[in-house]
Amino acid sequence: MKTTQTIALVGASKNPDRASNHVMSTLQEMGYKVIPINPGLAKQNSILHGEKVYESLESVASSSETPSIDMVDIFRRSQDAGQIVDEAIKIGAKSVWLQVGVVDEEAGKRAAKAGLDCVMNACPLIEGPRLGISGPDAK
Repeated sequence: MKTTQTIALVGASKNPDRASNHVMSTLQEMGYKVIPINPGLAKQNSILHGEKVYESLESVASSSETPSIDMVDIFRRSQDAGQIVDEAIKIGAKSVWLQVGVVDEEAGKRAAKAGLDCVMNACPLIEGPRLGISGPDAK
């Protein structure tokens, strides 16, 4: 997380009661650029916490408006996580975080084999401070 600058948050929600909404805004407050991914919101041309919502990781990667993605934070069910991990590998992300309650061991193996760091069943808002990380290192 220290070298991470840009995070794609898959499963972003406009609902302020959802964990993904809180995590996104808090990661932004910590200094990360967070790009929300939600196909439904993207079709509505939504803006979430000041950021354009994208349909997929691939749509972010192909956009000239966004920097490359360092980390993919996954707020989706375990059975959906593998496909997102594969997309993260394809776009050249450096790490994937599967949120609390999200586990896909096979996807984790594919991520590791492709050279990505992979964290499962954990939240960067909990783990970062525990590891003494309060935000990204300066470029």
